[in-house]
Amino acid sequence: MIRDNNILYDLLDESSPAETLAEIKNVLLLIDPSPDPLPIENIFADIILLFNGKFPGYKASNTKYHNLEHTCSTTLAAARLIHGLHVRGQVFSPRLVQLCLIGTLFHDTGLIQTSDEVEGTGAQHTMGHEERSIAIMGKYLAEKGYSQEDIRDCGHMIKCTELFFPMGDIPFNSEEVLTMGKVVGTADLVAQMADRNYQEKLPLLFMEFQEAKVQGFETPLELFQKTEEFYRKVARKRMRNELEGISSAALYHFRERWEIDKNLYEEAIKYNIRRMKDTVVESMLQLSIISGIDRK
Repeated sequence: MIRDNNILYDLLDESSPAETLAEIKNVLLLIDPSPDPLPIENIFADIILLFNGKFPGYKASNTKYHNLEHTCSTTLAAARLIHGLHVRGQVFSPRLVQLCLIGTLFHDTGLIQTSDEVEGTGAQHTMGHEERSIAIMGKYLAEKGYSQEDIRDCGHMIKCTELFFPMGDIPFNSEEVLTMGKVVGTADLVAQMADRNYQEKLPLLFMEFQEAKVQGFETPLELFQKTEEFYRKVARKRMRNELEGISSAALYHFRERWEIDKNLYEEAIKYNIRRMKDTVVESMLQLSIISGIDRK
C-alpha cells in the first residue's frame, strides 16, 4: 500500500473557485503588489459564468474531465510557476503576467458548446479545441478593449497547450511571451497529472476520448495501463525539452510561499503514477482470477 504523504492539496481546496482565486491573488502580491487585481477578478468571474452556462451564446460545460476545476487548478499552477520564476530572478511585466493567467483561464473553453450545438458534448471538439479556445478568448478580449497585440500574444500562449504542436512553429513576439507560453503549457500538464483525484478522473477522460474518437484506448483499464508511458514519453519529455523545465520553478514557489522545500507538483505526479501502477496490477490479478474461475 502506497502511503499518501502528498500535501499539495492540503494547502487549499482547489475545487473551490473562490479559494483558488484568493490564492492566485496572494501569489500575485508576492510577484508585484502594484497591479490592479480587478481585471483578473472580473475575467475569473466571467469564466465561471461561461462554464456554468450563464454566458450569452454558450451552453454549460459538459465535459467532466476538462471542467471548471481543472481550469482553476491550471490557472493557480501558472501563477505559482510565474512566482517561482520571479524568485529565481526573472522579471515579467504586469501585462504579460495578466495575459498568461487569461490564457490559462481560456485554454479549454473551446470544449464548451455554443447554444446552437445540439449533438453530443463538447468532447467532440477535443481535437482542435485549442483554436476554438483562442477564438473565444479573442472575441471576449476584443469586446473588453484589449489590443490586437494582447490577443495575439495570449493566443500564442494558449497554443502551447496543444500537446504535439511544435513550439518552434509558434511566432512569439518576444522571449518573454515565449516564456509565458511555456508557463501555460506546463501548468496545463502539471495541474491535471498532479490532481489528487487523477486516477478517479481518468475514466471521465476515457469517455471524452471515446466521443472524440481518439484512437489507442479500448477500455478505461487500457488508459490506466498507458498513463505511465504517456507521462514518461510524452508529458515529461515535453516539459523537459520544449517547455524547457519550467516546472522546476514550482520548487521556488513552495519554498518561498509555504516554506516547503519540495516541488509538490512533482511529488504528487510521482505518487499518482505509483498508485496507478498498483491499480493496474490489482485489476489484472482480479481479471486473471475471474478468467480462471470461468475456465473451471
